[in-house]
Amino acid sequence: MSKRLVFLGTPEVAVIPLRALVDAGHDVTLVITQPDRRRGRGGATSPSPVAAAAAELGIPVSHDVADVTGVDAELGVVVAFGRIIAPAVLAAVPMVNMHFSLLPRWRGAAPVERALLSGDSKTGVGIMAVEETLDTGGVYASTTLPINDTDTAAELRTALARTGTELLLDVLAGELPKPQPQVGTPTYAEKLAPGEWELDWSLPAVPLHRWVRAGHAWTTFRGKRLRILDAEIADTPTDIPAPGTLAADGDSVATASDTLRLLSVQPEGKAPMSWVDFANGTRPEAGERFGEALPTDGDR
Repeated sequence: MSKRLVFLGTPEVAVIPLRALVDAGHDVTLVITQPDRRRGRGGATSPSPVAAAAAELGIPVSHDVADVTGVDAELGVVVAFGRIIAPAVLAAVPMVNMHFSLLPRWRGAAPVERALLSGDSKTGVGIMAVEETLDTGGVYASTTLPINDTDTAAELRTALARTGTELLLDVLAGELPKPQPQVGTPTYAEKLAPGEWELDWSLPAVPLHRWVRAGHAWTTFRGKRLRILDAEIADTPTDIPAPGTLAADGDSVATASDTLRLLSVQPEGKAPMSWVDFANGTRPEAGERFGEALPTDGDR
């Protein structure tokens, strides 16, 4: 059953369900997305991934949520939109949301990252009714996915979007079923602040590895920021140094237990590269420290 829809979403992961809705024959009359912003170096702006996909598909784009009420849509579909939807809009157009967690666990802005950082063994995706309060609506359909020890947040998010898209299409194939109330104790996935991503080398390797897998981990080396893009847990050497120091093997950093072997990094102001290439250029020595405070303006 084809439906007349509006779609609200912003990042690349929301493009998957947008394209699927169009391919399934639904009439997506309008896309609401975040405004264009600076992406990468320089002052140029570019549209959100959802805006770019909508332009390719020939769907009008707006940045004003109030425009939802002017296209005679019967339903709104929300996927990683990134903004609260006003009660007046919800009263005019009912909406469903694809949420990347097993509700009521991890309501909020960063459910995939919080599940991974907490060491959850599973996560999931559900299609839920949008209410005025944060992620409290009843659930039309949901499914569970495991979290493996090497999964990254980006990988999980893509897998959840693909699985969630299948659920979404099933839910929209006929009349909306009655959503089932959420059951359990809610937890909240607050947005991660920039400072949270700095690696604390006094922690064990396992939680540090989770931060790397979550996607924006960084440390400092020789007075500059160094993003850690990929790493793996290595066994503790017999002569393990103090946490935060480079071990004798030349590619592992000591933690409170075991070491974290660096595989790829991104130096400040440079492109991503393998640790081998970084080490060939900077020639770090065993015993050098990671995670020391950056110099202040007065120290420069």
